[in-house]
Amino acid sequence: MLRKITIATLILVMISSINIFSQDMIQIKGSDTLVNLVQRLSEVYMEKYPDSYIAVTGGGSGVGIAALISNRIAIADASRPMKDKEYAAAKENGVAPYELVIGIDGLSVIINSNNPIKSLTTNQIGAIFRGEINNWSEVGGPNLPISLYGHQANSGTYVFFQEHVLQNKNYSAKMKRMNGNAQIVEGIKADKSGIGYVGVGYVFDENRKVIDGITVLEVANDSKSKPVTPLVAENVKSGLYPISRALYQYVNGKPTGDVKKFIAFELSADGQKVVEEMGFFPVAGKYLEQNAKAGL
Repeated sequence: MLRKITIATLILVMISSINIFSQDMIQIKGSDTLVNLVQRLSEVYMEKYPDSYIAVTGGGSGVGIAALISNRIAIADASRPMKDKEYAAAKENGVAPYELVIGIDGLSVIINSNNPIKSLTTNQIGAIFRGEINNWSEVGGPNLPISLYGHQANSGTYVFFQEHVLQNKNYSAKMKRMNGNAQIVEGIKADKSGIGYVGVGYVFDENRKVIDGITVLEVANDSKSKPVTPLVAENVKSGLYPISRALYQYVNGKPTGDVKKFIAFELSADGQKVVEEMGFFPVAGKYLEQNAKAGL
C-alpha cells in the first residue's frame, strides 16, 4: 500500500509541476523572420531571470496570428501587420490583439555573388517575381534564365513582399517556395541564376559580414532614384530604403505581468542590443511612440 501511495503521490506532484510550468511559460509563435531573433532574446532574458520560462517556435506570421486569435499563445510574432479580417476573427473569439514593434527590418533582395548585377528598381524586382522578366539580360545582366526563390504563403514576408513589391499581383508559378530565410540563402548560394528575398538579419555571418556566395542588392524606388542598400542602419530606420518594414509582436490586450516584463526587456537597451547583434535594427521614429502607449 505504501508503494502505491508513493507512486500515486509522485504522479500527482509531476502533474502539478507540469500544470504550474505550463501556466508560467510564455508561449510565442509565428514569423520565421523573427524566430531566431526572439529565441535569442528569450535566452538572454532567461539568463537574467532564471525562474522564467519562454518557448519560441516559428511556422510563419499567419500561423502565429491564428494561434493568438484562438488564444493558444501569449505572443504572436509577425513580419507584417495583422489584417482587418484577422482583427474581426479575434474579436469574435473574445481576443483583443494589441500591436507592438520590437525592431525594424530592411527586407533584402539577394542574388548569387557570381551575378554582376548590383542594383534594381522595385518595379524591376516586382516584374521579376511576377514572371514578367525571365532573363537576367533584360536588366543588364548575363544571358541566363532567372531562378526565383521565395517564401510559403503563410509567411508574413511573402505577404509583405507581394503587397509592397509585386503591387498585390501574383507571384510567378515558377517561384520555389522555401521554408524560411535560411533555406533561401542556401538556395541562392548554390544557384548562379537565383534571386530571393530575406530579412536583413539573415544576410550576415557570425562575424557580421555578408555571407559568402551572395550579393545584397541596392534597391531604388524607380529609374530616377538613387539605389539604396539595406546594410546601412540609417537607410532602413529612416525609410530611405524602399523595402523597410517593422517587426511586430501581438498580444491579447495591453501587455501585463510576465508578458509585459519580457516585452519591456526586448525594448530595453539590452534587448535592442540583441536586435542589432542579430542583424536587424532598433525601434525608431513613430514606433517608439506606438510602444509608449503600452507603457513600454
